[in-house]
Amino acid sequence: MHKLSKIFQPSLIIPKNASVKKQDVTSKSQRLMLEQGLIRQAGNGTFYILPLLQRAVEKTIALVDLYMQQHVKAEKLSLPMLTSAELWRQSGRLDSAEAELMKTTDRHGKMQILGPTHEESITALLAAISPVSYRQFPLRLYQISTKFRDEMKPRFGLMRAKEFLMKDLYTFDIGPEEARQTYETVNDAYRQLLDAVGVPYVKVSADTGLMGGTTSHEYHFPSEVGEDQLMHCRECGKSCNQEVLANGMDCKQCNNANFSKQTGIEVAHTFILEDKYSKALGAKFLDQKGKPGILQMGCYGIGVTRLIAASIEVLSSEMDIRWPLALAPFRVCLIPPKKGSKEESQAGPWLDKLYFEIRKLKGLDSDVVVDDRISMTIGKRLMDAKKIGYPIVIVIGAKAACESNELFEVYNQLQEKESVLGFTETLLEIDRICNSRT
Repeated sequence: MHKLSKIFQPSLIIPKNASVKKQDVTSKSQRLMLEQGLIRQAGNGTFYILPLLQRAVEKTIALVDLYMQQHVKAEKLSLPMLTSAELWRQSGRLDSAEAELMKTTDRHGKMQILGPTHEESITALLAAISPVSYRQFPLRLYQISTKFRDEMKPRFGLMRAKEFLMKDLYTFDIGPEEARQTYETVNDAYRQLLDAVGVPYVKVSADTGLMGGTTSHEYHFPSEVGEDQLMHCRECGKSCNQEVLANGMDCKQCNNANFSKQTGIEVAHTFILEDKYSKALGAKFLDQKGKPGILQMGCYGIGVTRLIAASIEVLSSEMDIRWPLALAPFRVCLIPPKKGSKEESQAGPWLDKLYFEIRKLKGLDSDVVVDDRISMTIGKRLMDAKKIGYPIVIVIGAKAACESNELFEVYNQLQEKESVLGFTETLLEIDRICNSRT
């Protein structure tokens, strides 16, 4: 049984009249996660991920794994965090990216890059075994690992940090048309993945920037703290990051300048790289005639920790965290009677019954937590549960102590609804909330 008293969750209460430096807390999600014991600041742009948030991270990883493996047919691997600076020099990115690169030098004087991304590394792997038969392609390889970026001004907590968790997928195809087909496949998987998360998002055409290549799209959660300006053409309906607009403010699709604007938090990015890295590093394949050719590449990123923080930023109120159902650390929180209360002897036994029956519901086996801090009143624990944002909170209180008709208070925090239901109806409601979207 998951018990709240056994979860390491050091809350941080910032007094209303306290003087807080502007640069310390720069977003709603950062403040809420600090206050509720989900993260702690470790340094400038680095954070401790505490146990409750770690559960959300693991759920996000599982969700990404599902869509990468089942929908993209990608294989998971692990690449070294350290990449030789020489590979970055060969690709032409060492100088252009130098300001944001975390670097270290080993005892032999060899410079290593703590990877913000791994195009050079994965391409060097393919080059080391080249040429590979055309029969091995398409090849789709991904990892979920810690990345490093020497941000000049880290801000917004986990949304712009120096150290972060990212999923990066690298694809290899034998020709441009095959690479384009892969691109469409991955973008479709991204659409389905973000639909499953359930936070409103927009897809926009984007600048290829430091990555290079010819085609790029970004996925954003619209938000006031977003750092990107998203432009939506009222004439043709196309959307883009303001960075890609031609002639200052003309739509590339229809040459009009009739735009609506919004700011967004980037949570995912896709690129067709063509042969930028494979040509520079020698990643080749053998065609049907036994002749070598240069592989065509794509790269596709999802910021795992950024996705969680951005979701909280968009969904939460100023006082209370709200999670997407798919990423919540626990979906259901049970609050039993206070110790020594008149309800304890009659309502208390319902706790075990509810706990074990809820766990039998689809997808809820390990997704129920009990607030066993029974020295506290139900009201105080209910307030805490609302602040941390468990999607469903069940109070086993005075109404459950009624001998003729035991009832439970059900708080659906996804829709801000409250209801009083019997035992069977409570289980049906939990199942409806948790499984209506899956």
